[in-house]
Amino acid sequence: MQEEHTITIPFLKKDEADLTPEEARLLKQAKEATYRSYSPYSRFSVGAAALLEDGTIVEGSNQENAAYPSGLCAERTAVFYAKSRYPDKAVVLLCVVARDTSGQFTDRPIPPCGACCQVLMETESRQTTPLRVMLYGRQGTYFIDTVKNLLPIHFDASYL
Repeated sequence: MQEEHTITIPFLKKDEADLTPEEARLLKQAKEATYRSYSPYSRFSVGAAALLEDGTIVEGSNQENAAYPSGLCAERTAVFYAKSRYPDKAVVLLCVVARDTSGQFTDRPIPPCGACCQVLMETESRQTTPLRVMLYGRQGTYFIDTVKNLLPIHFDASYL
C-alpha cells in the first residue's frame, strides 16, 4: 500500500521593528558575529547568537577551511561553545544571520544546513526543553518554536 503524507512547518514571521528588546539584542550580536566569520572561499559570512536560559549570549561564526568538510558552521560553533562552557544551561533561542558575497545581509532568512539541524535536534533533546530558532533576513525574521519543526523526520538515540 502506498500513502502520501504532507509535512507543514509552522513559523512566525516578524519585521525587524516588531522584535522584542531581547530578540533585537540577539539579532545585533548575530549580525556582529558575521564580521568574525572566516569565509575566504564561499564569501558567505554567517553569524549565530545563542541565548541561554540565564540571559547569557554566546556567539559563533562560520569557519571555513580549504578542505571544505573541515570547516564549521556558525550554528554549531555557537551551540558547541555554549554547551562546552555552560553545560547545564539550556539554549532557549538561536539567531542565525548571513551576509552574501556582496557583503549585504541576505534578503531571505537562511536555514541551518542538515548537519546543523541534526546537532540542534540533539541539543534540544539533550536539554529536554525546546530550542527556538530565529532566522533573519532583510525581508523578515522567521521564528521556529522547536528544532523538530526544522527537522520533522529526524534521527535520534531511539533508533540505536
